[in-house]
Amino acid sequence: MSVEKFRIETKSLVVTLILVFNFLLFFRQPIIAADFKDDQILVKLNPSLSSADRLSFHRDISGFKLKVVPEIALEVLQVNSSGLLKTLDRLKSDPRVIYAEPNYLATTYELSNDPAVLNNSEWGVYKIKAADANRSAWNLTHGSKEVKVAVVDTGIDQNHEDLGGKIVGQKNCTSSNTSDDLYGHGTHVAGTIAALTNNAKGVAGVGYNTTLINAKALGDNGSGYYSWIAECIVWSTDNGAKVISMSLGGSSSSKAMEDAINYAWNKGVVLVAAAGNSGNTNPSYPGYFSQVISVAATDSNDAKASFSNFGSWVDVAAPGVSIYSTLPNHQNAFKKLNYGYLSGTSMATPHVAGLAGLLFSLGNLDNQKVVRLIEENSDRISETGSSWIWGRINVYKSVTAFLEGQLFTPTPTLAPTITPSPKPTATPTLTPTSVPASIPAAPTAPTAPKSPSKTPFTSRFCSRYPQFC
Repeated sequence: MSVEKFRIETKSLVVTLILVFNFLLFFRQPIIAADFKDDQILVKLNPSLSSADRLSFHRDISGFKLKVVPEIALEVLQVNSSGLLKTLDRLKSDPRVIYAEPNYLATTYELSNDPAVLNNSEWGVYKIKAADANRSAWNLTHGSKEVKVAVVDTGIDQNHEDLGGKIVGQKNCTSSNTSDDLYGHGTHVAGTIAALTNNAKGVAGVGYNTTLINAKALGDNGSGYYSWIAECIVWSTDNGAKVISMSLGGSSSSKAMEDAINYAWNKGVVLVAAAGNSGNTNPSYPGYFSQVISVAATDSNDAKASFSNFGSWVDVAAPGVSIYSTLPNHQNAFKKLNYGYLSGTSMATPHVAGLAGLLFSLGNLDNQKVVRLIEENSDRISETGSSWIWGRINVYKSVTAFLEGQLFTPTPTLAPTITPSPKPTATPTLTPTSVPASIPAAPTAPTAPKSPSKTPFTSRFCSRYPQFC
């Protein structure tokens, strides 16, 4: 081949590659943009900047300040959507900026289900031993109305018969003009946590007498931006929440979200979040953050739900298939009024949040002790050690462990470890399981899983309990 011909063919190949790259980039950008607000960025500036320097920064990027979350020094700025990605790239090397990122989108994690194949038993509270014909956590404690659980979600129905009087605080962090739940998801979550119990109506809440904070962070379409979630986390913390329940998630990590999580954790709050419904090991945020209890979903047979995310970053499991709970008494996305069945890791999460609320009501417990009581006293059902670290929660065992003074004390040589299973190839599907018509008897012992290996602490454990590592 002649040198000239080689040069011509090489140039042709380079031009072709550039065209292909530009073609892919052209079609890739709208997909990325769909995951975040295309005209907003989240910025944390260097605290040493003067007011004049801050004004200069906003002018330099043509950014209009929409909102500030002062507790974590977070600014939500409106910028030119056509130059958003370039602006973010430029700010990476700007010494005035600690971080700058898109305002990512998060969504609810629920899967609707056909209730016709099921009956009206609320099987989840029996499976986790909150209620039971014999050994029940509710025989030991009914919780306390002084313990507030924040539901960071789509809102809570304001006048539901099974939630009336339970809402003790409200904040609307969204662009919606109401704190009410027009979607339905948040109301369903709230019922599992703290529906009015022993009132001869509807359903029982795991947290029994615990109360609710309605922190609306998702809009009336079931999705919302990370800035809304971060603001609601901070507000809930500052307004007395001991537990924050987040049945939501997004696929992108975020410094702003992490700042809000750390703010709450450092003030003694227990944070709980859904692992996600993709049926794989992909992380979901905020559940992936080490200070959050991430929750997978199981069915009434203690099997992992086919849709549930899993892996070494998932802490515990809880009932999440065909969960019967409250729904709004007005029009909502699920087209059921007052009560209904939903499935998802969103439905598993409030079981754990309700348990955390019960534990806080028992005495002088900090958030580290509450988390350890939940995790260490979980039942080692099948897939413990492969799909999640600790097991499926057991309310009775967690409460009893505290009352009997059996709080786990870790040593620097033992910690649970897991090896994630391969990513499933089949598209996740939801297959309802039968639910007993009456209060179930004590369940048969599950197949014993492999015991956790005796290996050094996982990074997730050490980040939550550095004093033990």
